[in-house]
Amino acid sequence: MRALILAGVAAASLTLSSPLMAAGDVPHPPSVNWSFNGLFGTYDRGALQRGFQVYTEVCASCHALELLSYRNLRAIGFSEDRVKEIAAEVEVTDGPDDEGEMFERPGRPSDRFVSPFPNSQAARASNGGALPPDLSLMTKARKDGINYLNALLVGFADPPADKEIAEGMNYNPYFPGGQIAMAPPLSEDVVEYADKTKATVAQMASDVTTFLAWAAEPELEERKRMGVKVVLFLIVLTGLLYAIKRRVWADLH
Repeated sequence: MRALILAGVAAASLTLSSPLMAAGDVPHPPSVNWSFNGLFGTYDRGALQRGFQVYTEVCASCHALELLSYRNLRAIGFSEDRVKEIAAEVEVTDGPDDEGEMFERPGRPSDRFVSPFPNSQAARASNGGALPPDLSLMTKARKDGINYLNALLVGFADPPADKEIAEGMNYNPYFPGGQIAMAPPLSEDVVEYADKTKATVAQMASDVTTFLAWAAEPELEERKRMGVKVVLFLIVLTGLLYAIKRRVWADLH
């Protein structure tokens, strides 16, 4: 099921491009030394919380996070009370009630993130025919997806003189074909960070990319811890087996 969802996300992301997609001239995204890279890497909680703020204030008006629940935000450092406040800020359709009617209620931590649109048709109608992809697995939707997403967010620019851009499209060299329906989502100080970090485009892109990397792989840190434990166990086991082998052969000789 997760593979099917991932395939759907990848397909949806392609709908943002122009009909003529030439991927051969797409530059490779710059590699960033993310805090969660490597065997002992971990997510930066400050970056995760700032990234959640960017998603909420900038991205959530178009893009859903359907695989994430509000209670998952405890893992990025929010208290239980804060998670309840965040969930209660949205309206969730529930029901039916005793009269068979659907009704609206404040969100709960157990609810999935609320989608900005009731269905894909409404999403397309609000975005000129383009379908904004769900971001739950966006960093896994293509090779080197984390660096790609970061490069895409900071890569909007004026097109070269020899590059013809279709009406309603925007130039971004990191998107296949160089044309993307999404307008530049980030601009200087478009958000005011709660921790007073300077909200530059590069900073916001890095933070929201970190948040979306966590959203796609929240079990990363636990998996790394388990891997370290397994390696240590195997080292100890190898030492014990070697000692036993030495002891056995010593008795035989």
